[in-house]
Amino acid sequence: MQTTHRHRSSLIAIAALAVMICGMPVRAHAVSKEMVQLQTQVQQLLDMVQRLQSTMDTRFAVLQNLAQQTADQATQMSATVNTLQQKLNTENENLNGKLDASSGQVQSLNDSVDELKTRIAKLEKSITDMQNQLQTLQAPPPTAAPGTGGDAGAPNNGAPGSQGPGGAAMNPAPPVSQTPPLEQTFQAAVSDYNAGKYPLATGEFQDVIRYYPMDTYAGSSQFYLGEIAYRQKNFEDAVKAYNVVLEQFSGNPKAPTAQLHKGLALISLNRRDAGVHELRSLIQRHPQTPEAQQARNRLNEMGVRIVPRG
Repeated sequence: MQTTHRHRSSLIAIAALAVMICGMPVRAHAVSKEMVQLQTQVQQLLDMVQRLQSTMDTRFAVLQNLAQQTADQATQMSATVNTLQQKLNTENENLNGKLDASSGQVQSLNDSVDELKTRIAKLEKSITDMQNQLQTLQAPPPTAAPGTGGDAGAPNNGAPGSQGPGGAAMNPAPPVSQTPPLEQTFQAAVSDYNAGKYPLATGEFQDVIRYYPMDTYAGSSQFYLGEIAYRQKNFEDAVKAYNVVLEQFSGNPKAPTAQLHKGLALISLNRRDAGVHELRSLIQRHPQTPEAQQARNRLNEMGVRIVPRG
């Protein structure tokens, strides 16, 4: 722009000089052939200046038009790129949300399958136990050995440890059952747990699980074993205990708390991704529980995005 302006100023100065030369008064006697030639050349120069000025104006207008078009195209391209970038970001967020939701659904399905397998295994074990008990009940009672001073096959109706007719020894009394009472044992274990008597409570909870493996109290006892390990900051054992609750007693009322504490234990073990996954799974499986709200609060504190429900 500045160069064009300088050229234009130079041309105007030359034209003005030529006009002055042409307009200078000339004496009649001083007119000569050289002066005529000079005037002719000046006129030609003026014509060239005018043509050059016209050409420069035309080209300058073309350049201005091209520059404006280029600027407009650049602006449109920038706007298009920004729009595409926004759409791409939105699609990526939607895709990530769908993937996370699908992952949660697959995990829930896997958990349901695992729970079904566990129930089938328990049912098979119950059937086997019932068959064994039935065979035991159907077995004939033992008879007295012959040659003991009494009649062979004589019934033994005496008291335990006494001798029947003819001096035959009677059958010993069956052993007294050592199975602890279910509810009393569980309540005693909970009381010891609340009192901080963890070794004693651990033994009592283990008794409930050992003698009543199919009862709801067994799932709660397994949960409290995890809680004891969690309170003692033995997070590895706590995670193992919570896994048993979630795999074998997923319908237990303590299952949401078990999953919450499992996620927190994994985070305490510096297994952040596994812990975050567990908390997200809890929110999806039990969205309306207080444990799910605690999981949301913990994820917010960690700056982790929570997968939207639904």
